[in-house]
Amino acid sequence: MINQLSWKVGGQQGEGIESTGEIFAITLNRLGYYLYGYRHFSSRIKGGHTNNKIRVSTTEVRSISDDLDILVAFDQETIDVNFHELREGGVVIADSKFNPVIPENSNVTFYSVPFTDIATELGTSLMKNMVAVGASCAVLELEVESFREVVEEIFGKKGQQVVEKNMEAIQKGYQYIKDQAGESLSTMKLDKADGKKRLFMIGNDAIAMGFVAGGCRFMSAYPITPASEIMEYLIKKLPEYGGTVIQTEDEIAAITMAIGANYGGARAITASSGPGLSLKAEGIGLAGMTETPVVIVDTQRGGPSTGLPTKVEQSDLMAMIYGTHGEIPKIVLAPSTVEEAFFDAVESLNLAEEYQCPVILLTDLQLSLGKQTVEPLDFSKVEIRRGKLDLNAELVADGPDGNFKRYRVTEDGISPRVVPGMKNGLHHMTGVEHSEIGRPSEAPKNRKEQMDKRFRKLQNLKVKNPVHKNVKHDEADVLVLGFNSTRGGIEEAMVRLENDGLKVNHAQVRLIHPFPVEEIQPLVDSAKKVVVVEHNATGQLTQILKLNVGNHNKVESLLKYDGNPFLPSEIYNSIKELL
Repeated sequence: MINQLSWKVGGQQGEGIESTGEIFAITLNRLGYYLYGYRHFSSRIKGGHTNNKIRVSTTEVRSISDDLDILVAFDQETIDVNFHELREGGVVIADSKFNPVIPENSNVTFYSVPFTDIATELGTSLMKNMVAVGASCAVLELEVESFREVVEEIFGKKGQQVVEKNMEAIQKGYQYIKDQAGESLSTMKLDKADGKKRLFMIGNDAIAMGFVAGGCRFMSAYPITPASEIMEYLIKKLPEYGGTVIQTEDEIAAITMAIGANYGGARAITASSGPGLSLKAEGIGLAGMTETPVVIVDTQRGGPSTGLPTKVEQSDLMAMIYGTHGEIPKIVLAPSTVEEAFFDAVESLNLAEEYQCPVILLTDLQLSLGKQTVEPLDFSKVEIRRGKLDLNAELVADGPDGNFKRYRVTEDGISPRVVPGMKNGLHHMTGVEHSEIGRPSEAPKNRKEQMDKRFRKLQNLKVKNPVHKNVKHDEADVLVLGFNSTRGGIEEAMVRLENDGLKVNHAQVRLIHPFPVEEIQPLVDSAKKVVVVEHNATGQLTQILKLNVGNHNKVESLLKYDGNPFLPSEIYNSIKELL
């Protein structure tokens, strides 16, 4: 009996690799296991190697595993590319159709199973993925009937006969392994799970759910990997709540439509990735100048240019802070878990309206597309705050010619906000510098007053939990810093370092801009060494840390930019070397 294992299925894109992983993972989630799944896929619709690695555990997991227990292969390339991950005593289950070969003298158990032939005998080769699931069942000593509920949900609309055929395919795969191996069957039986019902979803779905819960009713966006799932989710859900999604002709239209909808009083968002954010830059500046709330999701991927569209990277950091011509107040949030992604989506809408500025919700591909078990979300924590917008207020036209001072110079930098149609709310709206009533003005005194007013907004910015901290020591041997999806790998590495006798503190930065100096400075000051873990080539978070808190002599970067997530062992080994 074991309490966790890692299972991977691989093959060519378009032959059911994703659905194999989905059926396997959803079933285990329903049994009460915790899962963390990460999909490796190419930037094309069909063809090219793809795999889905799923970690299964009786306790919570937040990262992919270092090694691999079971590899299910639909082609030889899967074995060639992934075999090195298998631990000693691991298992390979491969389709006999391609005459699979494993390296000589390897200490693994090898099963050649006719996935395709069995499926064809049952009526269609498309069911070979179900045969593979059944073969995995035998190795894990799982009951075939455990999969019935999921199979019925997926195939039920095609009729009961299709459901039964797929269940038969699972049974055939299960029985083939049992018959082939006999008493020598090498099994990996998991400890019994607790059976509790939990969510199983990707970060993009959590973000989209957060927007619905937070009152977003309009989204304008252009499809782009790895952000498109947010739009796809909201296309289905927003109409149920009186909202809508528009797929725009380009990224420029997407940002300007979202600004227009917010100006009209709706809570509106847009979402994209690095290339799209580059095109949105001028529009983000417009939102800053007109003090119009807008939330923009940036799901980071490998760059520059088209770069690595389907691989993880965290190289948009500087662009999100400084990537607007001129200077505007801007808030950049960076959730590090699926749960945080949900609540930060809600909070981003609140902050945008409270501070009347663009808010960027920054994620990365691993966080956005990695599928994992999530405890039920506490919707009682959701609150909606609209700042200085009161649709029932009795407005006073306090500007010249009966105009409203929409850009009134205030002590906190936040002006009273109105939407079109409010009585006595008449004002001018423009992207050029303007007076308190919005009329264009290049007067030096006015320019300084308006710039100072806008930047006063962030002086008293209040964000809940700007830093996730796991601080056990007043004086640490090492402080490990990260943001977004690196959290899970850091947490596992931290346990191993502590077991080696090192005093380790951990901080995951959740408010990237303005940088939470008051939270981070004491942690850096009290550590002998600071290691910043990030997915980029230039150490962008490291540079931001040095800029804001100093201590340059003790700060080191741990960088990875090959498109693959950090493994816990990579973080552990690298920190050991640095120390």
